Amino acid sequence: MYGFGDMIQKLKENPKTIVFPEGADPRILEAASRLLAGNFLKPILLGNTDEINKSAESAGYNIRGAQIIDPENFDKFDEMVEQFCELRKSKGMTPEKAIPILKQTNYFGTMLVKMGLGDCLLGGATYSTADTVRPALQIIKTKPENTIVSSCFILVRPAATGENEVIAMADCGININPNEDELVEICGETVNCAARFGVDPKVAFLSFSTKGSAKDDTVTKMQNATKKAQEKYPEIPIDGELQFDAAVSPRVAKQKAPGSPVAGHANIFIFPDINAGNLGYKIAQRMGNFEAYGPILLGLNAPINDLSRGCNALEVYSMSIITASLA
Repeated sequence: MYGFGDMIQKLKENPKTIVFPEGADPRILEAASRLLAGNFLKPILLGNTDEINKSAESAGYNIRGAQIIDPENFDKFDEMVEQFCELRKSKGMTPEKAIPILKQTNYFGTMLVKMGLGDCLLGGATYSTADTVRPALQIIKTKPENTIVSSCFILVRPAATGENEVIAMADCGININPNEDELVEICGETVNCAARFGVDPKVAFLSFSTKGSAKDDTVTKMQNATKKAQEKYPEIPIDGELQFDAAVSPRVAKQKAPGSPVAGHANIFIFPDINAGNLGYKIAQRMGNFEAYGPILLGLNAPINDLSRGCNALEVYSMSIITASLA
């Protein structure tokens, strides 16, 4: 497992609060108890107070120190409804419509972040990805300079030097077929995220072609996206279009992309579409012995992240640290 030492140290210096919409889930409770023991992250557990305490007690998890908030009994609920209606007024939102929506913990938790009562949110233990992302898009919204929400995976494995090899892959979880400008945005957000893990970026825009070795609309897309990214981020080594072997193998790079500042040494990989990206990270995870952290959502005004419904408590713990580190 990735050590997270630097991230934890920064959180100890500046503790954050993290909202868990599925507060009674045993995996959430186990992770929350561990976070509380580390004293660097403050969990907010959403749900019925008695149910959460009973679930924690029966499983033997110490959650003393966690804040438990029940949407059915929240002293600022009227204020929350008012703000939500203002945010969604263009969609015809009324208090009568808002109340049942905000009683759902995915919406309630996202509004807590919007109101400044939590720094970030981690959901998806029982909610679908869509049910985690939708409230974020409606309430938190994208940063002013962004047009999309995207995602990346951080992959980690031990290196021969004794340190960790850390790479990033995007977009493997959100955008099905991003256009050239969206790929540039995905690149910038992924570089910023990877920096939290100490990655010195060398970005490869991937394709089944290297430097025009094949012709296709998807090849042209990656060529144009590369040029736009190089113009927007001149300080970052970026190259493309590159086949994966040219991106990671110095020997192949010498043949296929001589003189490239990235080829043979890439550590951030931008895929042409979600089909390639999802397959790519899972191959690396299952056959390359990488630990995969993500999908980490990028481009929002506050960190909102999604868990797999098949996650375990260790994954919740890890993603909590990552999510809070982005706050």
